[in-house]
Amino acid sequence: MNLTTQQHLSLKPGDFVKLLICCALLVTSLPQTIQAQQDPLYTQYMFNTLAYNPGYAGTREVLSLMALSRHQWVGFDGAPSTQTLTAHSSVGKNVGLGFTLMHDRLDPTRQTGVYFDYAYRLKITEKSKLSLGIKGGFNFYQNNFTSLSTGNVADDPSLSGSDYNKFLPNFGFGLFYYSDKFYFGASIPKLLENKLDNGDIEVLGESGKETRHYFFTGGYVFDLNENVKFKPSILARFTQAAPMSMDINLNFLFKEKLWLGGFYRIESSFGAIVQYQFNQQFKVGYGYDMTTNELSSYNNGTHEIMLLYEFNFTKEKVQHPRHF
Repeated sequence: MNLTTQQHLSLKPGDFVKLLICCALLVTSLPQTIQAQQDPLYTQYMFNTLAYNPGYAGTREVLSLMALSRHQWVGFDGAPSTQTLTAHSSVGKNVGLGFTLMHDRLDPTRQTGVYFDYAYRLKITEKSKLSLGIKGGFNFYQNNFTSLSTGNVADDPSLSGSDYNKFLPNFGFGLFYYSDKFYFGASIPKLLENKLDNGDIEVLGESGKETRHYFFTGGYVFDLNENVKFKPSILARFTQAAPMSMDINLNFLFKEKLWLGGFYRIESSFGAIVQYQFNQQFKVGYGYDMTTNELSSYNNGTHEIMLLYEFNFTKEKVQHPRHF
């Protein structure tokens, strides 16, 4: 018996939930080494997908601009902070182009990344598409060990002359399968494992290099009634240089305007998300995290602000609002 493409790839809500669980179990079964998470985390990752998956480029089919500022562990000296600006748009019928500018600080290091994305979309069924993307660009990495307070830096030979900068080109790829109701993505945004040391001193553990990060994400939008929608989603991150990290999010949308939800990052933190859609173009979001580990006694939580604006240059009105 011949099966059609639609029979192979269409998913029901129950099948999609099973798929998310299977992916979560697969990721948690991979071997792990406890060192350091290099790439920044995001609470509102579902609206910042381009930062880690080039397959997302152009999937909203309008020019989408997103700015996000994250300040982690407020009150903790030298705590991480991340600012991200993304832009992406559909070009023609099947092509998407994207751009990401990211600045990340975790004392004593800074990194500024500039990346470009190209994606090609394939129509799988009448309601779903598969977008395949590639990402290319660079990180400008800065290490300022002498800024650390050691009492007397001048007498510390391990820090003497250790400041340096490095230019780190990289590339990656991703896929994004989606419809109006659900999505699933997998990506490796950085394939090259560039060395981070300057020949005299190594950083970030024994490896002293950028490690590959593997991302798996998915979500589904359920219509509870004509005014309320429910969207569960997950994001799993895996790298050999850190324990597996997984975010589990539960969000509700009221009258296509107000998002309210919460999340739990396994063995790390929990928090809340609130977003408001002013119109079809403009959305504002805020996320707040509280850590559940030993750091909870030394910081005032994490704050994340997101602004999203979209330009629709066609005269066609959006018939099915996208919720991711």
